[in-house]
Amino acid sequence: MFGVVGFVLGWLLTLFIIVMIGRMIVDWAVTLEARGDWVWKVRRVTHSVTEPVLAPVRKVLPPLRFGGFGLDLAFTVVFIAALILRSIVW
Repeated sequence: MFGVVGFVLGWLLTLFIIVMIGRMIVDWAVTLEARGDWVWKVRRVTHSVTEPVLAPVRKVLPPLRFGGFGLDLAFTVVFIAALILRSIVW
């Protein structure tokens, strides 16, 4: 639909979605007290890529707290938005 620009934007959004999934997995691993230097390296990379997008959304939609558990609504909103945008441009 959008030609080359849509193709490139679609690939960038796909890569961003993959990094978001990686961030989710690594955050769970840290929560479950996974060991290893690689966990912290991957966490640093995934957070540096996704946090500039998540931080402004998190200011509007702060995480919901359920006792010791927090649900990050910003992550969910950005993830769904990226999926929708990818389906539009691709």
